[in-house]
Amino acid sequence: MTTSIFVLGEALMDCIAQPDGQLRPLMGGSPYNLARAAALRGAPVTYLNPLSTDNFGQQLRAQLVADGVQLLAQPSRQPTSLAVVQVKDGQPSYGFYREGIADRDYSVESVLAQLKNTVPGILHTGSLALVPPEHEKVLAIVQGAKALGWTVSVDINLRPKLAADLNAYVAAVRSVMVLADWIKASDEDLETLGFEGVKLAESARLVAELRSSATPGALSRIALTFGGDGACLDIDGQHHSLPVPRITVADTVGAGDTFWGNTLADWALQTEGAAQRVAATLELSMKAAAINCTRQGCQPPTWAEVQAFY
Repeated sequence: MTTSIFVLGEALMDCIAQPDGQLRPLMGGSPYNLARAAALRGAPVTYLNPLSTDNFGQQLRAQLVADGVQLLAQPSRQPTSLAVVQVKDGQPSYGFYREGIADRDYSVESVLAQLKNTVPGILHTGSLALVPPEHEKVLAIVQGAKALGWTVSVDINLRPKLAADLNAYVAAVRSVMVLADWIKASDEDLETLGFEGVKLAESARLVAELRSSATPGALSRIALTFGGDGACLDIDGQHHSLPVPRITVADTVGAGDTFWGNTLADWALQTEGAAQRVAATLELSMKAAAINCTRQGCQPPTWAEVQAFY
């Protein structure tokens, strides 16, 4: 049985600083990247946020359509959001321009109306959508979606430098986390949230601590990523971890989005027996992320490329 993935969150241009000082614009935004990755894996994916009528917005739209993602929102006259990305030793750091932009040009009512007209599936959100005060709209949508029977996926993907008040930001993220059914967090996310001893060898304990702070029965599926050390996946207590595949890294932009997009696609395309195939799901998602890391910017692989990877 197959289910659909609906994605709520930012679409922007990653303006990546080049050695000569110029900025190279590449399509990005964590939820946008995830939508592409899940669709390229073969899952039915819909992107919910408006895209701008400007040139960048048209590029973002064309790429989603080419990758097989459905769009529902009407175009916005607001400009496309920008992120300036500095990459050092393969690791990106970000500066964001997020005021008066297209992907925030939506209402709670418009998104819930779309969800009501669809058979409940997976609603994914996270990243910049959780930054106050944007999180208030997302929180209302997530509450409404759960009431309609949707399964909620959250990629925490914290950006501490973006928040004027880090404590308020963390509180906002936690307010959405408690409603999540499935969640992904990086080692940096966990440290910002206040977890201690954050490393792959401690992943089972970290999963247990996340579940202990959630509503009983929630957080049935948890993925934790630890950069170059590896990742773990836990489905209803079935736990598996793996090191990262050996590759030559161009950069890690969009690696987590590609990882989680492929994981959600695996679950959307085969809704039964997820716990029994936890090891295989994790391995394939890590292969997809590894392929993405061999390319500059977020360029998720196709399912054929993942299958062909060693």
